[in-house]
Amino acid sequence: MADQSLSFISNSKKLSLCLNISFVFLLSFFLKISIFSGQSIITTQSLGSLSVRGNNIGDGCAGLHDYSDYKSRCKYVTTHVDCQPKGYINYLQIFYCTCGRFPILGHLVLLLWLVVLFYLLGNTAANYFCSSLESLSRILKLPPTIAGVTLLALGNGASDVFSSIVSFTRSDDGDVGLNSVLGGAFFVSSIVVGVISILTSRKEFSVDKPSFIRDVLFFLFSLCALILIIVIGEINLWASICFVSIYLIYVLAVSASYIYERSRDRKMSLFAGSPVSDSLFLHIQDDFEERAVPLIGCVDDEKPNHPVEKNNLQEDPEQQCLRFFNLDSSFCYYFTKLLIVLELPLYLPRRLTIPVVSEDKWSKTYAVISVTLAPLLLAALLNTQGEKHLGSGISLISYLGAAFVGIILGNLAFLSTKTSSPPNKCLLPWLAGGFLMSVTWTYVTAEELVSLLVSLGKVLGISPSVLGLTVLAWGNSLGDLIANAAMAMNGGPNGAQIAISGCYAGPMFNTLVGLGISLVFSSSSQYPSSYLIPKDSSLYETVGFLMAGLLWALVILPRKNMKLDKFLGIGLLAIYSCFLCVRLASAFGFLKLY
Repeated sequence: MADQSLSFISNSKKLSLCLNISFVFLLSFFLKISIFSGQSIITTQSLGSLSVRGNNIGDGCAGLHDYSDYKSRCKYVTTHVDCQPKGYINYLQIFYCTCGRFPILGHLVLLLWLVVLFYLLGNTAANYFCSSLESLSRILKLPPTIAGVTLLALGNGASDVFSSIVSFTRSDDGDVGLNSVLGGAFFVSSIVVGVISILTSRKEFSVDKPSFIRDVLFFLFSLCALILIIVIGEINLWASICFVSIYLIYVLAVSASYIYERSRDRKMSLFAGSPVSDSLFLHIQDDFEERAVPLIGCVDDEKPNHPVEKNNLQEDPEQQCLRFFNLDSSFCYYFTKLLIVLELPLYLPRRLTIPVVSEDKWSKTYAVISVTLAPLLLAALLNTQGEKHLGSGISLISYLGAAFVGIILGNLAFLSTKTSSPPNKCLLPWLAGGFLMSVTWTYVTAEELVSLLVSLGKVLGISPSVLGLTVLAWGNSLGDLIANAAMAMNGGPNGAQIAISGCYAGPMFNTLVGLGISLVFSSSSQYPSSYLIPKDSSLYETVGFLMAGLLWALVILPRKNMKLDKFLGIGLLAIYSCFLCVRLASAFGFLKLY
């Protein structure tokens, strides 16, 4: 009975299968619209070609809800420039024109696509982006501390960073980026820390005081700098570079702390001649190893390293099918093949365009195909990102050039790799290519996600910044909640230390680097003029409550002898709950603060 109670597919497989089936349904729906209904849901017109409709520019699509019937709304979204999406799919046209008579179907389609995009964003960052960054850190021989606050931090915060960059540079909705990064930072530093504190309260884990105070003070200083930028209302290129440089100062501070600890550890090793000094040295060494270094690694690195007994979930899928259903082998063979086919839609496009050279995922066939197709994908994206108006001749030239480069790279990969194992030499070009294509997929997915959230805001009559503060922030932060809580519960005192460090250093990276790079790009496009910060009075509420949560932890933890307990956790959850109530009440008009 125990064996039969185990599912023959793991939970992650079930989720992947469900999302792939949803993707197939959505793809069939889009094809049906485009082919059989004659409607184009792909954004093909540039803003320049739409600008001739001078009377329909500048209202921000605000008049959409002035019409009651779906036909009038359909005409409105197809004739107004401000209703055109910045992504690849026209969601408003799908909702009001295609599904106008069936709004429930329209909501279902957009909701399913939202879940699929969140999955693509997180899965690409975890399985491809993080893998490339981890390998790059090993190739570059970076110390664990430096890798933790640079490359691994980028891998962990890729979703927030690219969502922020897209919202500033592509969608012209900078308030979505600001709210999503600050909302994610608030969620992680309050909800995740609060949940960890409550779950580990009985174990009485403590965190390293100097590292905790250092991280929180740097985070508070970063938020003060951000408030100053919001108050001024504009920022030039040099000021935005200075804002990003705050994180460089933090990296230098962490590195100096690491070097100091190493130096002290080396000095203590000189006294390792006697049994007393040996025990003292081992004690100091163990204490040093448990100190908080903001290792903001990926989810896969944070899994506890416990031995796992072999069970049914580790068996071959066909054997699981035989055991669970007690059916003949031929049925299970075709059934498992069907499951594999159903998992391909979301997996195959990325696998065929992102070079992977890790031991567990190596395939020479995929490697050769990926380096061949990657230039073609880049050419296609570059053409759709703004080169279409230059003419079809330029587009054809770029495709031919990409195909030529792809053929050369494919032949080089075929001749220089083995079927049995990934290459051991010249890994840097492979890793750089995997990094570039991972960035490309993450950026494109984030761009479409932000476009969908903006469209949902127009459909629901809610400010997109509110959706960025809640839906986008929660979606990008759920992985942190699961990974850090599991690390704290299963990793012992050292696991709790790393989890708490990541809850502060990670959001600080997203704030300084994610928002900072977005401001650098935006201000450089306006240089020598300054970039105007989107006016959103609610940002003061978000930053104020976020700082309140940081100050609460900064005051309570030292008073509790740096031990995580329920009092700290409940206080953080209460602060976030109050903020959420105030923010939602203000968004829906129940509370007017400004």
